[in-house]
Amino acid sequence: MPQIPEKIHELTVGQLAARSGAAVSALHFYESKGLISSRRTSGNQRRYSRDTLRRVAFIRAAQRVGIPLATIREALAELPEERTPTREDWAHLSEAWRSELDERIKQLNRLRDHLTDCIGCGCLSLDACVLSNPDDAFGERRTGSRLMVERRALG
Repeated sequence: MPQIPEKIHELTVGQLAARSGAAVSALHFYESKGLISSRRTSGNQRRYSRDTLRRVAFIRAAQRVGIPLATIREALAELPEERTPTREDWAHLSEAWRSELDERIKQLNRLRDHLTDCIGCGCLSLDACVLSNPDDAFGERRTGSRLMVERRALG
């Protein structure tokens, strides 16, 4: 991992990418979504403050556990600008995400446990399909492949 001298307080997008492990395109995307920010030089080049390294690490860690970018942006908005997120910040925010992650884990376990039923069907159109019709939510209105057609018509 390339070292950045302490006297350098701003990073180019290439330096930030090399240090963070994120692709330049990902950094541009994060910036377009308001997750990180930069200033522009007189030559219109991006410059990132050093604290952006920790913010990018924070974003990537949150993404790895399945936190949506909108939720990450809301969390980062709670932190003061130009301040590196701390271990305490991460602990506070990750605690808030714990119940959401627990619910996702329950849903994934349920899908895994019922996946064989779906494969047996083959068409995802059973009255009580656990993937396209969890808890038979649509069973009282309609059955069969009409459910899939109905969804396409609404989209």
